[in-house]
Amino acid sequence: MRTWLLRLWPQDGPQRLFVGLFALLLAGGAGAALAESPAPLVPGLLALGLLVAFVEWRWLFYGLFATLAFSREIDLPGGLSMDVPSEPLMLALTACVWGALLLGQGRLTAREWRHPLVVLLALMLLWSAAGIYFSVDTTKSVKYVLAKVWYLTPFVLGTLLVVRRPADAWRVLGVYAAGATVATLYVVARHAAYRFSFDTINFAVRPFFRNHVTYATVLALLLPFVLLGAGAVRPGWARRVWQASVVVLLFGLFTSYTRASMLALPVAGLYYWVLRWRLTWALLLALALGVGGTVFYFAHDSTFMLYTPDYDKTTFNGHDFGKHLEATYKLQDASGMERVYRWVAAAHMVAEKPWVGSGPATFYPEYKRHAVSSFRTYVSGNPEKSTAHNYFLLQLAEQGIPGFALFVALVGAALLAAERLYHRAARRPEVRRVVLAAALSLVVIVFHLTLNELVEVDKIGSVFFVCLALLVRANSWLAEDSGANDGPESRRAEPRDASLLQPQ
Repeated sequence: MRTWLLRLWPQDGPQRLFVGLFALLLAGGAGAALAESPAPLVPGLLALGLLVAFVEWRWLFYGLFATLAFSREIDLPGGLSMDVPSEPLMLALTACVWGALLLGQGRLTAREWRHPLVVLLALMLLWSAAGIYFSVDTTKSVKYVLAKVWYLTPFVLGTLLVVRRPADAWRVLGVYAAGATVATLYVVARHAAYRFSFDTINFAVRPFFRNHVTYATVLALLLPFVLLGAGAVRPGWARRVWQASVVVLLFGLFTSYTRASMLALPVAGLYYWVLRWRLTWALLLALALGVGGTVFYFAHDSTFMLYTPDYDKTTFNGHDFGKHLEATYKLQDASGMERVYRWVAAAHMVAEKPWVGSGPATFYPEYKRHAVSSFRTYVSGNPEKSTAHNYFLLQLAEQGIPGFALFVALVGAALLAAERLYHRAARRPEVRRVVLAAALSLVVIVFHLTLNELVEVDKIGSVFFVCLALLVRANSWLAEDSGANDGPESRRAEPRDASLLQPQ
């Protein structure tokens, strides 16, 4: 018996390391089950991340996307919170990516470091760091800047290091889509128990999604990748899996009862034609003029005061989606009018500090002293501590005109780069497919940003930054064989390329 026990005892370093890690994960799992919280798993996951980092950190990258759909927010001491397991994995990957770059295990070209999208992201980070000095709450702003570092490093630099060819892009997003499909099946099963009623969707999406908006946004932004991914693989079981995922995600989206996400898909479809016919500049100019004209109209002579809601009539029709839509266009929907309440407050914040803003991550509760009571609704207490419900306006209120301008420049540069790359890739259909999926997903996300602040949500901000990285990588792919792709043939308009939207 003693001999048998001695044989089970680890004999060398690797065996002891494996046993120790297994014991740590086992203890963490038991603790998580007893505490009904994933927090005890964090030490084991961090240890696993460090081990993988020493062996092959790219597996950690794929592990992040495999678990991203199942990540959930947990409360920490001191009023902090953390998305688990995504944020611990992002922290580990931040160390891994910078370690790989510094040790020469990974390399980015000078062209990629100087790419306008990378430069704009760096300038945004630097301006956020500068905003700490002017912030009304230094602690919150420091936390924001640190979190931005561990978002940008794995999802931008990490993607550039991992995605070396177009097939890698489908592998990364395919892993995330697979997890999201499983999570959607879970939500649909829970929702079906309540006959897919409108008032139970927020219950059904838990614990993996904060609310039905986050859930629907994830499904909508993944659909361009899943639709085009089905055509990127050969006919067979793999293509059928992609196609099945399309069906599941669409069903989940339409039973989420999320107006913005339902509308985002036709908006992305319209943008495909803008991209195809090289009209992005015209679209951006029209949007700038439209937004400028709208702001002038409402600000002139305080015209916005004519649209104050009736407190007694502004309600939330949680049991009837039809009445919910009707209340929206009648300006009697509580969630819609609460957005107006926040937007008016944000406008007053901008007027007070137009150049530096209140500081990153300080909109709540700063906006409350700038709010106009005439726009209050019965949900204005804001117990969930949400912010402006418009990411562009949030940037303007928190980081002033420079921060807003940098973010607008980033979005505009990304869409213009996507259009340019799409047409340059006429002879590289595998690259064109990646560019188109990234562009359409970006449009879906940006459309949502006009009504919500989602870039800092791990399940959504991750894809936003990955799409930017894919555009940078696509530029490198095309530059490698520019002689074949930059000739007169590639600069012609492509009238027959709709086949990219269909499986081949």
